[in-house]
Parts: sequence; structure tokens; C-alpha cells
Amino acid sequence: MSARSEALAELIQTRLGAAATRRPSLPAELSFDLDTASLLQSLTVLRDDPELRFEMLIDIAGVDYLDYGRSQWRTQASANNGFGRSVNADGSGGSHAGPRFAAVYQLLSVSRNERLTVRAYCADGDEPSLPSVAGVYACANWFEREAFDLFGIFFHGHPDLRRILTDYGFIGHPFRKDFPLVGHVEVRYDEAKGRVVYEPVNIVERTLVPRVIRDDNRYDAALKDGSRNG
Repeated sequence: MSARSEALAELIQTRLGAAATRRPSLPAELSFDLDTASLLQSLTVLRDDPELRFEMLIDIAGVDYLDYGRSQWRTQASANNGFGRSVNADGSGGSHAGPRFAAVYQLLSVSRNERLTVRAYCADGDEPSLPSVAGVYACANWFEREAFDLFGIFFHGHPDLRRILTDYGFIGHPFRKDFPLVGHVEVRYDEAKGRVVYEPVNIVERTLVPRVIRDDNRYDAALKDGSRNG
């Protein structure tokens, strides 16, 4: 990491103190974990401190760590070779010991041309929750509604927390790892009834592994025998 980024990291640590913990990241990135109880205060400091000035919130992403680092994606083929799925090539990856849900905030300092990633874990319990930061960054309004809709993260103090992508009557949260891939219901317009109707999903679950067809000398014998159609 450059000397400039290291200086910025030290400055952030000094300003936020025990409320911030630096995370391992790629060389060109700077990332911190923020204490949930001090989230609003920490983001306010990052925005208003004259030496930091992270004036813009670019995005908020919900994260579900349910099976993080524990196992490969459940597929019937290509899971133990080629592209590694959620674990390292040697089979290791480590398990996640913290709360299941978190929110990741992408900040931008326009005046300093610096980017910062901060993460806050949701409070443990039946309902994952975080304080709303819409009062610090107004654009968080829609970002938090998206995380609520897709992950079920409840943002306390949000001025209008309701779904933003799925239908009003949708049940569940599509991006949770325990949510069925085919969903629960599907919607269609019934001409006979003159209205939209909900029905059980009739899509058959399938393994989402791409089929690869190779035409090379490994298949010459099969081609000569006529056992493989072109």
C-alpha cells in the first residue's frame, strides 16, 4: 500500500479510535470495521473531519455470512477443480465467527480523491438490524431499502423503510442464502379473473453449472464411431 494510503489509515484510526478496526484488504484498498453502536458518530466524523472529508456515500451492500468459507457451492460437477467456489484451492477458507449479517458502506472523498470501505455487523437476534445512516448521507435512504428488501436487514430510524425491488406482497428476502432459489410464488395476469394472481412456482430446480462442449482430438474416437452427434 502506498505511503499516502498508510497515512490516511493512521489518520482514520486516530480520529475514530477503538470504534474502528482495520481490515486486511487488497493493496489499493483501505477498509475498516466500525463498531455498530458508534456507527452514526463514526460516519459523521469521516464526513465532516477537514482532513478526511468523505463527503459521498457511493453504495451500501448487505452481506450474508451464513456459509462463508465453510463449503463449496452445492453443485454436481466442477466443484472440486477449476474455478474455486467460495473456498481456497487447498480446500481451506476458514469459517465466519461473527454475526451472520453485515452492511458494507462505500465512501468517496471527492476533495481528496480517496475511497474507503467500512463494514458494520448487524446486532445478533431474531431480526438483523443496524441504525439508519440516512441522516448522515441522504442517499442512504434507497440503499437501506434495498438491503432491507433483499437481505431483511432492518435499519432503525429509517424515514420510510419498505421494499424497493420486490412486490409489496413478496414473502421472504431473495438474497438470503437460506432462501430457495426458485422462490415461493410467481405472479401472472389472469385474463379470466381480470387481475394479477399469485401461484406456487413451477420451475424445476437445476444445477447451475455451465455445459462445456469441446471439439478436439480427445473426442476423435467418439466421432469416428458415430456415438457423438455434431
